Amino acid sequence: MDYDFLDESGQILREAGRLGRIDPNVIEFLAAPGRVVSFRIPMKMDDGSFRVFDAHRVRYNDALGPSRDGTRISPDLDLDEVKSLAMIMSIKHAAGRIPAGGGKGGIVADPRTLSERELESLCRAYIRNLRPRGQAYDVPGADIGTDLKTMSWMLDEYESVTGYHEPAAVNDKPPILGGSLGGFEATGSGVFDVFREAAIQAEFDIGNARVAIQGFGQVGSVAATMFYEAGCDVVAVCDSRGGIYLNEGLDIPALLAHKKSTGKVSDFAGSEPITSEAMLECDCDVLVPASVQGVITADNADRIQARMVVEAANAPITLKADAMLLDKGVIIVPDVLANAGSVQLCQMERSQGLSDNYWDIETINRLRQERLARGYREAASTAAEHQLKSVRLGAWINGLKRIEEAMHLRGWC
Repeated sequence: MDYDFLDESGQILREAGRLGRIDPNVIEFLAAPGRVVSFRIPMKMDDGSFRVFDAHRVRYNDALGPSRDGTRISPDLDLDEVKSLAMIMSIKHAAGRIPAGGGKGGIVADPRTLSERELESLCRAYIRNLRPRGQAYDVPGADIGTDLKTMSWMLDEYESVTGYHEPAAVNDKPPILGGSLGGFEATGSGVFDVFREAAIQAEFDIGNARVAIQGFGQVGSVAATMFYEAGCDVVAVCDSRGGIYLNEGLDIPALLAHKKSTGKVSDFAGSEPITSEAMLECDCDVLVPASVQGVITADNADRIQARMVVEAANAPITLKADAMLLDKGVIIVPDVLANAGSVQLCQMERSQGLSDNYWDIETINRLRQERLARGYREAASTAAEHQLKSVRLGAWINGLKRIEEAMHLRGWC
């Protein structure tokens, strides 16, 4: 698929800047990352062979505070994609009123082909080479190919190098090392939180909604559970190995048990097989793309039947498809709001780490829900103020206005 993620993000930036009357100097500055660091990691493998791994870190803009989040370990890692994700992370933080800049990075490697020792060595080397770093500069978090274990290694390496404990220097670590409760569920639960607010705004009946979810990993499976518990019928889901459909609605707890025992959603009792492409076009009220970018395009947008699309993945809808869906009256809940549960959680994790005061799960869930709902309401209000159908542009305008204010106060432009 020919999809230029960085170019499309740049187009949204320019359009939101024009509509929001953002200072052209600010938009010029944001047209490219503030800092890009690329380096190479040499490593002796378990079999005695020698390999070199390429790695990157992008700090897009830090006018609002230290750049944060997103460390991928993937064989498909691409620097332009990292730049685009760092830009989007800047907007997510700003639109969510989080005092942080956007960061993204990672290592070009396939963690599935590495031993645990090799993966640990790679994570530790990444942190050693990452400069500047630390709670006041740049704070890596988890993403594709990283998890609680990898972030624990990164924190330990950072603390070994600096010689003192600093739990706020790395995000998405286990609670026992200064992480926050609710981290695993944050993004998936946040998808439902923002959907619920969008449904309230649109007078959309949640209880009778038919939901299809493309992607059944950490985000998609948690979101599916939330939709199921709210009384929605989750009629279709898919993962990397196939998809399933059941018109009457899937039993999500039973499906989770099936996925745990078999490693896939396929062959779930009573369901019919469905392709990922067909699932996007199935009969549903709410479509949740929760896998990769660019899956809804100008080629299939006219066949989307959902009345609402909730972007659990980053940029799953291309710009042309976005315009087509809006013209059809489809409500689009954009990624910078819908999958921002993790960035709100990381902000709470940082606050807890800096204060050495850790909160219960009820407090964390309440704050996440309140902050995500507020972000959607503010974006919808800005869109209405500018007579826009697009809540996405409302969110980008809000984010850009906050970055603009911070840059002006700092005297950057």
